[in-house]
Amino acid sequence: MSVRNYRLYWLGMAVSNNGTWMQRIAQDWLVFSLTGSSFAVGVTTALQFGPMLFLGLFGGLIADRYDQRKLLLITQCVLGSLAVILAALTLTGNIRVEYIYVVALGLGLVTVVDNPARQTFVGVMVPKELMRNAVSLNTGNFQLARLTGPAIAGVLIAAAGPGWAFAINALTFVATIGALLAMRVSELQVLPRAERAKGQLREGLRYVAARPHLLWTIVLVFFVGCFGFNFPIILTAYAGTEFHGGAGLYGWLNSTMAVGSLVGALLAARRNVVTVRMLYAAAAGFGVMLMVAGATPWLWLFLPVLAVTGLAGVSFNTMANSTVQLATDASLRGRVMSLYFLVLMGSTPIGSLIVGWITEHWGAPIALGVSGVVVVLAALGCGYLAARQAGLRISLDPRPGRRHLVVAARG
Repeated sequence: MSVRNYRLYWLGMAVSNNGTWMQRIAQDWLVFSLTGSSFAVGVTTALQFGPMLFLGLFGGLIADRYDQRKLLLITQCVLGSLAVILAALTLTGNIRVEYIYVVALGLGLVTVVDNPARQTFVGVMVPKELMRNAVSLNTGNFQLARLTGPAIAGVLIAAAGPGWAFAINALTFVATIGALLAMRVSELQVLPRAERAKGQLREGLRYVAARPHLLWTIVLVFFVGCFGFNFPIILTAYAGTEFHGGAGLYGWLNSTMAVGSLVGALLAARRNVVTVRMLYAAAAGFGVMLMVAGATPWLWLFLPVLAVTGLAGVSFNTMANSTVQLATDASLRGRVMSLYFLVLMGSTPIGSLIVGWITEHWGAPIALGVSGVVVVLAALGCGYLAARQAGLRISLDPRPGRRHLVVAARG
């Protein structure tokens, strides 16, 4: 926060993230109100997040080629314009679900460029030694908005309708655009740009494949995203069938997890150094907390365990994000981060089918337990394979007074 440009950006995003969460809630509610169909809500979500799966690497290449600040000015203006269109159609009574589909697809296409540009812009605003701290504060910003944005949206939708939520979201982009315009360009870091050439997407993939600490971290992110972040499914089942509550309890469960996630992000912001060993240990710890949560039968105990689980999950996410950014050459960072988010966001829909099936047939506690086991095994397996590919040898020594885990060069 001592860096003026980053401080402006963080405050602008704090306003905009709240608006984004408000629009997400209002958009899903409006689609369901118009159609009465959960499938239609799913179609909207697929249209909004699907482009990242198919075009994410191209977005990363664009972020590597062009000035990230100028890219963000363009994407934020387009995102704000889409919110204006949605607000105008809703408030005038001309909204139809097909129009929402088109806007959702537009949001997804813009996000393809906006997401990697935002990630790599952190390294433009702050020096390398502050990047891990800045990434953690960005995560905390998002988690704080996740806590407050849906609550504001709920009140606003009940009082005035979803159209005003879209209108307020459109206004919040003024804060981000204003922050970007108010920055001192002379204080931004100068990063190398990727020149136009053939095979640049393959270059990014080869770069990751040749570096064990990047490759196996991204593979681990796949397993954690696939099995560790299916809480909408899990918490819905807990609120409805395990603890026999309703929408109110579901809200409490989400808020409890958001509080833990926010604390985890703020704690991660205090950490200046993260070793690869700490990263894999954080993933294993998250898996263990998933198993503990699955084995907790009482609501009064489940709530604090859920908060700690959220803390552990965000701690791993923050460590993995900052580690990949710091370990990547600046000219390739956009492509590598787009691959990172493609894996993270693309794995969750896959996992949701698996975890949803387990939850439906065996119950939410079993689903949490199985997810935790998979995450722990993935952390151990990826850690071992990363060390092996890097030419390291791992040995365990359980004897008292000895260093229990030893990592050394083979031979």
